[in-house]
Amino acid sequence: MIFPCILSGGIGSRLWPLSRKDRPKQFLPIFNGESLFQKTVKRVSGDGFAAPIIIGNNDHRFLMGEQLSEVGVNADTILLEPMGRNTAAPAAMAALLAAEKDPQALVLLLPSDHLIGKEDVFLASVTAATSAAREGQIVTFGITPNEPNTGYGYIRLDQGAAAVRKVEAFVEKPDIEKAVEFLAAGNYVWNAGIFLYSARAMIDAFERYQPDLLKDIRAALGTRTRDLDFTRLDPEAFSRIESISIDYAIMERADNISCVPMAPEWDDLGSWSAIWSVLEKDEAGNSGLGDTKFLGSENCLAYADDGLVSVVGLSDVLVISTRDSVLVAHKDKAQDVKKIVEALEKEGRTEADAHPRSYKLWGWTERINSGDRFAVQSMMIKPGQGLTLQSHLHRAEHWVVVSGTVEITINGKAELLTENQSAYVPLGAKHKLFNPGKIPVRMIEVQSGTYLDDDDVHRHD
Repeated sequence: MIFPCILSGGIGSRLWPLSRKDRPKQFLPIFNGESLFQKTVKRVSGDGFAAPIIIGNNDHRFLMGEQLSEVGVNADTILLEPMGRNTAAPAAMAALLAAEKDPQALVLLLPSDHLIGKEDVFLASVTAATSAAREGQIVTFGITPNEPNTGYGYIRLDQGAAAVRKVEAFVEKPDIEKAVEFLAAGNYVWNAGIFLYSARAMIDAFERYQPDLLKDIRAALGTRTRDLDFTRLDPEAFSRIESISIDYAIMERADNISCVPMAPEWDDLGSWSAIWSVLEKDEAGNSGLGDTKFLGSENCLAYADDGLVSVVGLSDVLVISTRDSVLVAHKDKAQDVKKIVEALEKEGRTEADAHPRSYKLWGWTERINSGDRFAVQSMMIKPGQGLTLQSHLHRAEHWVVVSGTVEITINGKAELLTENQSAYVPLGAKHKLFNPGKIPVRMIEVQSGTYLDDDDVHRHD
């Protein structure tokens, strides 16, 4: 069995305004209703694969749980990182966790935000690498380049023609002249950041090249605690782990590194122009997601999160409309979207971080409107789930049930409400919600008061 370890960190700020810190690009359901995270999970859920190990950000735990549930996959472990620590620590943690299950385990370490068009080619490459990994090689997967791209790191291989080839060097992102040379040489591949290794080989490599780092990783794993479906680590212990990539920590030092070149129509989708390149297009080269219209336009991308987006008389333009932000950019400037996010962060703007929809253990909330002394949001409560008993010091709430049946408790008095019924929660009242039914509850919540931020919550259980 191969233990897939899926890395779900990162933000993807070049896909703003759809991608935010609280809903990064790997969770965006823009590929026929599926996200890159879900596609990755499904890709490694077939025969020969164990239940996946997910390593991700604590702030995204409910997103990960929700999206795993939607595709019917149960993770072996969902390990929550208190803060980002690059890729070396997850590579070692995956080896240690897999070795607990099977000392002879193989680990497939892969990012969650890559698109692979030919999944059969990818899986065949994993199969081709299996023997080398069992023999103690740490195998990386290189993408056969089709252009002199300067956005990727490269791997220089030996001049052989075997399915698994020896790695001669890892090369940083080149300038265009070097990239042209690499393409002409024929023995350079893009570094996809995907690895297959035995748990024992990776642990041995850390013991040899990064003993202090491995010691800190073991210490952090020793603090594991279970929290619902998640595994938490002590933040103080985890903070002592050095933030370093697996390439710098191990791959550029070890002598047992091999590579499988492959061409599975791979893309890391690092910008909106990259998203446009992989989407279906009309006869004029336009791609639309959501309710979109094009007139006299060519090679454009439009995304409508809420409402209609129309593009008239434009070429090579990106128009991305979400509930609270709109981006209009030329495709050639797609990489500069990150600069807008950086400017918003400096100004303390919430649009850089917070998506209108916020996922919870029990469902989600989504902002509709807000102003002086009021806020309106939509809510979904999953069957068998509910909100804890709580009260607010500065706001009252009014609930309207749109669909489903919800049990509402206010100051100890419980009652069932169904669609078109409502309830009022006075300021300071103890209240909770629970969905006893078999279908999700949809509600509208209106908040009014002098202070409406989420930290005005006093929990009683």
